[in-house]
Amino acid sequence: MTLWIPRSNGLTPAEEQLKCYLKRYDADRDGKLRWRELKTAFHSLGLHLSCVRAARALRHVDVDGDGYVGQEEMDELVKYATTKWGLST
Repeated sequence: MTLWIPRSNGLTPAEEQLKCYLKRYDADRDGKLRWRELKTAFHSLGLHLSCVRAARALRHVDVDGDGYVGQEEMDELVKYATTKWGLST
C-alpha cells in the first residue's frame, strides 16, 4: 500500500486557505496576480489603504521583477501578508 503524503510548502492550513482566497482574484485566470487584483483582494479582506499595501506586497514578493505575483511567488505573498498585517481567513 502506498501512503500519500502531501508536499509541504511550509504554509499552515490558515495560510493555505488565504492562498486559495487570493487566487480567486486572478480575474483573467493566467495564474498571476496583478497590482489591481491584489488591491481588490486586500480591500475585500478589509485592509485599509489597500492600494499602498498591494504595491508594497508586490514590491516585496516580485522576485523576477515582472510586475506580477506568479505561482512561484504566491507562498511568499501569503507569508508576507500574514506576518506583516496578521491576515488570515
